[in-house]
Amino acid sequence: MQQWGVDYWETYAPVVNWVSVRLLLAVATIHDLPTGSIDFVLAFPQADLDVPVYMEVPVGMDFLEGARRETVLKLNKSLYGLCQSSSNWFKMLSKGLDSRGFVPSQVDQCVFFRHDAVILTYVDDCFIIAKKQSVIDELYYSLDSGPEKFNLTNEGQMEQYLGVDIKRNTDGTFELRQPYLIQRILSLCKVDDAFKSRSTPASTPLLSKDPDGAPRKYDWNYRSAVGMLGYLQGSTRPDISMAVHQCARFNNDPKMSHERAIMHICRYLKDTSDRGVIYRPDKSKGLECYVDADFAGGWNLADADSAENVLSRTGFVIMYAGCPVLWTSKLQTEIALSTTEAEYIALSQAMREVLPFMNLLKELAVIFEIHLPQPQVHCKVYEDNNGCIAVAHSPKFTPRTKHIAIKYHHFRSFAIGPQKCLDILPIDTREQTADIFTKPLSPALFVYLRGKLNGW
Repeated sequence: MQQWGVDYWETYAPVVNWVSVRLLLAVATIHDLPTGSIDFVLAFPQADLDVPVYMEVPVGMDFLEGARRETVLKLNKSLYGLCQSSSNWFKMLSKGLDSRGFVPSQVDQCVFFRHDAVILTYVDDCFIIAKKQSVIDELYYSLDSGPEKFNLTNEGQMEQYLGVDIKRNTDGTFELRQPYLIQRILSLCKVDDAFKSRSTPASTPLLSKDPDGAPRKYDWNYRSAVGMLGYLQGSTRPDISMAVHQCARFNNDPKMSHERAIMHICRYLKDTSDRGVIYRPDKSKGLECYVDADFAGGWNLADADSAENVLSRTGFVIMYAGCPVLWTSKLQTEIALSTTEAEYIALSQAMREVLPFMNLLKELAVIFEIHLPQPQVHCKVYEDNNGCIAVAHSPKFTPRTKHIAIKYHHFRSFAIGPQKCLDILPIDTREQTADIFTKPLSPALFVYLRGKLNGW
């Protein structure tokens, strides 16, 4: 058993954010750039140890059979299972990329820039985008024959990443899909052709704790289903985000109503299992963010006196060149007292993601041509509440908004004044793409907004 401070210290090792992956895929599609992927074989044992580590003699080593109790082995390399293995490997890989001219991003530690290429790392997988195919070939040769003695394989053009299929279409677009994960979810929940499909992933009313509700009917693992659905919605299916999030709230004690909600999502996925999110980059569009909120959506549906039922829901999506790269559906942590306040909190939460994302785009602009206003990166933010827009543009507190927590005003200096890089604009409620993240919608409206979001 390892002991902290004796045979290990640092254990943290970052992995690339899916936002960075989707953004780089959009950039590669816009500029028709070559891509490549590298898999490091048995990555952890390739890294050196930072402190001495000893282990017992494994069973089966006959030449030390008689001395097993008195003898230990000293490791020369990291092993899978050591606390610091992932950290040691990331340090080794980072050092190798640094020696080849790559610099880590200030926003995402697993994104490395060079004047002619970008590399994204996820443990032992690397995704490369370069200006020329020869740059990828040269980098592969350098890593394969370098002093680090990396053991790796060239996976060629990127067609799959972390269980996500990247399907390239003949019209220049591509689609991110997870059909095998969807089939696993349907199999787990025992949803087959006998079940009638659904046109939307969620129905009304919103879910509540339902403490007096009937117990579950089936014996499949509720938490496993929620976990797989969570990865699905966060990777390739933003259209089910709201439905999945409200089911995830009741992992501790799910009732039949919650089970039916999971089954409802599955029945929606049954006829769309081969679909995902289609990227059709539009060079005329830059960085955009659609933000919406559902004010106290659960009020009076269950216990009207419960604080949980009066929390508003935030929904937003960040798009680059018309391609969704980040989306969120979640309850707000504070009770809003008005629709304006709920919308303003949602706007503030969205800006916490937009501002770092803009810095990532600035880093990319040094290498690739980013289709955004220069010299400063700007973002168009679409909000369908005029009161919220007025609060965002006002440098002063008003009697009706002075109670809003100061932490939600963090982005004001970027919306007004000399540092302005955010344009907060009104949008018709029917065109608000983020509405799909806040509440169940009618089939017609859901299909329309899904077309704007998922591309189908």
